Amino acid sequence: MPVEVVLLERVGKLGQMGQVVKVKPGFARNFLLPQKKALRATKENLALFEKQKTQLVAQNLERRSEAEQVAKKLDGVAVVVIRQAGESGQLYGSVTARDIADAVTQAGFTIGRSQVAIDKAIKTLGLYKQRIVLHPEVAVQVTVNVAQSPEEAEMQAKGVDPLRLAAETAAREPPAPAPGGEAQPPG
Repeated sequence: MPVEVVLLERVGKLGQMGQVVKVKPGFARNFLLPQKKALRATKENLALFEKQKTQLVAQNLERRSEAEQVAKKLDGVAVVVIRQAGESGQLYGSVTARDIADAVTQAGFTIGRSQVAIDKAIKTLGLYKQRIVLHPEVAVQVTVNVAQSPEEAEMQAKGVDPLRLAAETAAREPPAPAPGGEAQPPG
């Protein structure tokens, strides 16, 4: 049975600030209410929202303008995440939102893992475009370069596939002779 809540800020795919929406009870109880993104839509809360509406709108505009300033600097930034991988480029594990947030923070921008919008798990080496949500109305794209070493990351950034290059090099070189020549029978 849906619960009615009034939104205190814009929530993606749900609605704008001040809108009364119906959501599942678990979503309201576990996310919207604890994160202070909504209030239950009772008469008292609706009256409280109307009183605080101008203040909430002003705070939202201030946060949005700060997010837009950061977005101008952050948009298009490339970060490197070093991971171990097999010969095929398959990672041992995956790159998480926390890994991306840490890499972006090391690049000089403080963001939290909840601001990283991962659509699909990153489980192979390569370059990935990831969305960073700085504000419900402001999002930017950063490039995440997943490589085994800083040298490989540099090659990938230039458009060279280090795995294919290594495979082509190995195919051109003749096989090395076995150490010690022919096997001697024990004697």
